[in-house]
Amino acid sequence: MIVGYVGYSNDDYTLKLQIATLKKYGCNQIFHSKNSKSEKKDSQVLGILDLLKPSDIFVVCKLKHLADSITQLLEITNYIREKGIIFVSTEDQLDTCVPIGKIIFKTLEILNEFSRNILHERKVASLKTGRPRGRNGGRPKVNQQKLNEAISLYLSQIMTVV
Repeated sequence: MIVGYVGYSNDDYTLKLQIATLKKYGCNQIFHSKNSKSEKKDSQVLGILDLLKPSDIFVVCKLKHLADSITQLLEITNYIREKGIIFVSTEDQLDTCVPIGKIIFKTLEILNEFSRNILHERKVASLKTGRPRGRNGGRPKVNQQKLNEAISLYLSQIMTVV
C-alpha cells in the first residue's frame, strides 16, 4: 500500500499541488494535516504510521511537510525504519529503499547527535564556571514568606493580579 501525507499549508494551491503530486506517485490513500502546531502534527503522523505495515510506502512531497525540526524528523523516520516502512520524499528525492536515502538519514542522525552533544557540553561548562560565582543553575529559590504574603493579599482581595 502506498500512503501519502499532505502537510499543513495556508495556501490552497500548495495543498492541491501536494495532492496532485502524491496521486501521480500512486498513493492509494492521502492523509491531510489539519493543524500547523508541531506537537499535533507529530501525533497525526504517528497515528497514520500506526496504520501501515512493513514494506508499505509512506510518501510526502517535501520533508518540511512532515516535520518542523531535525529532531522531530529523526523521531518520525526512526519510527518508520523500526516498523519496516519505506519512506519517500518526492521533491527532496529521498527514498529509503535505495542506499543513498539510508545514508542521508544516517548522516542526519549523526549531525543531530553531534549538535546535542555540543549543547550538553556548553551547559556543563556554563554550570561549572557559574558555581564559583554563586550560580547553581535552575530557578532562583522563592522567598516563602513573600510568597505567603502575596497569596494572602490576593485571597483577601486587597490586591489583585491584572
